[in-house]
Amino acid sequence: MDFDVIVVGAGLAGLVATTEIADAGRKVLLLDQEPEASFGGQAWWSFGGLFLVNSPEQRRLGIQDSKELAWQDWMGSAGFDKLEDEDYWGRKWAEAYVDFAAGEKREWLHKMGVRFFPIVGWAERGGYLADGHGNSVPRFHIVWGTGTGIVAPFEKRVRAQMAAGLVHYKPRHRVDRLLGSGGAITGVSGSVLVPSDAARGEASSREAIGEFEYHGQAVIVSSGGIGGNHDMVRQYWPSRLGEPPAHMLSGVPAHVDGRMLAITEEAGGRIVNRDRMWHYTEGIKNWAPVWNKHGIRILPGPSSLWLDAYGKRFPAPNFPGFDTLGTLETIQKSGHSYSWFILTQKIIEREFALSGSEQNPDITGKSIRKVLSRILPGATAPVKAFMDKGEDFVIANQLADLVAGMNKLSGHELLSLPDIQRQIQARDREIDHAFTKDLQITAIRGARNYIGDKLIRVAKPHKLLDPANGPLIAVRLNIVSRKTLGGLQTDLSGRVLNAKGEAIPGLYAAGEASGFGGGGLHGYRALEGTFLGGCLFTGRVAGRAIIAELT
Repeated sequence: MDFDVIVVGAGLAGLVATTEIADAGRKVLLLDQEPEASFGGQAWWSFGGLFLVNSPEQRRLGIQDSKELAWQDWMGSAGFDKLEDEDYWGRKWAEAYVDFAAGEKREWLHKMGVRFFPIVGWAERGGYLADGHGNSVPRFHIVWGTGTGIVAPFEKRVRAQMAAGLVHYKPRHRVDRLLGSGGAITGVSGSVLVPSDAARGEASSREAIGEFEYHGQAVIVSSGGIGGNHDMVRQYWPSRLGEPPAHMLSGVPAHVDGRMLAITEEAGGRIVNRDRMWHYTEGIKNWAPVWNKHGIRILPGPSSLWLDAYGKRFPAPNFPGFDTLGTLETIQKSGHSYSWFILTQKIIEREFALSGSEQNPDITGKSIRKVLSRILPGATAPVKAFMDKGEDFVIANQLADLVAGMNKLSGHELLSLPDIQRQIQARDREIDHAFTKDLQITAIRGARNYIGDKLIRVAKPHKLLDPANGPLIAVRLNIVSRKTLGGLQTDLSGRVLNAKGEAIPGLYAAGEASGFGGGGLHGYRALEGTFLGGCLFTGRVAGRAIIAELT
């Protein structure tokens, strides 16, 4: 044997699995098609949100959470409806993951030096009944250091294992085939790609300059999903979400292309829930793109008025931050793949955050002083840069000028000033009294009952057309491709299953390639903070299971 285990993909799930195996003294080969600059994969770019249940951070803020409540929320969101087949293992992984999030997950990370921002975020608020979609309480724990902070401890461990000779890391090694013998997977072969000085996330050459073949007792596929491959996203786009968008931004680099999923399927692995995916609706084009069609997601508070391409306000509960896929469906069925926020300067100062490590230099850089500067007047520097340089922003003192600018930006005369004015005036009248039938106003007031939202996340309710709150701001929102919720079906040891439901000896999967466990532990919808967590959990489980199986 050349190596004990071969790990394909140096993203977070692959790093976690590698550390677990090498910690047991086993020899690991870590392969990745990208240059070393992209070590850590998508996780490095992330905001670093993790789903935790009944954490010290929650309790300090007066949030009463429990495993039972989290499981109720998970099941209400997942909507598992194929429990005899495609959802069988996904549900089992979901239950195991909620146990992990309510149990040892935080302590395990804390021992590695991971710390959390003290304010817990409230993502995916739902807006339906108690047993429907959404988080009943805030659970979005932001890692101090964002995505770089969650990658760092595992990178440190892998680098130390490399120095000790336990891990052999080979970038620019693209796996083209899984090798088998006697029904078991025994290795990989592929192409050595030309060296590249491409920076993290930038497209790198696919020119091959050589070939390789390596063997081991087990292979882990941790190569991510399909979010960077828009053709594949459209191919598997679910009809329940309307027609696939003609125009999309990319929330992930181009190398998130789904290649290894097809290669693993060719080797006998079963892919399930192909039409389950997670794309964001609040995307803006990056004014300083790293990759093609680079989109940044706005993490909005609940106050912006959300309109479709025709200027019609979305019905409840399609409010900012409540139901990502529900709003995506509504947008797509409008006939256009974009929508609009209308808000004020006061709202953007308090409620606009941008997803990603590079868009939050204060938290990424672990600067308390810079974080505290967020309470000062004005938008944060990254948001202000998009206001000044981003092509999706319109700013005006008068509503007529704002609407004219929106029509000019879209290239269509779809927006009617009288219609938009009528809707905003109706909304503003609801601010005059303590009572309201406007469920968005009710939601804003309810959010401010949570101290975390009141302090830093939700603006005090105010009239949008009051000049004292201006200027007015409109933001064109695009669909941003992101996560794959389906994937390789795995059992609770991370072993990849074939079409008969049998484990393929020697073949494992982790992270997004496995639908974050079982081929779809999220079901149809996610609760946020569960993607990085899914990489951590599946990588850990697969790594430990392999150690138990190795001879």
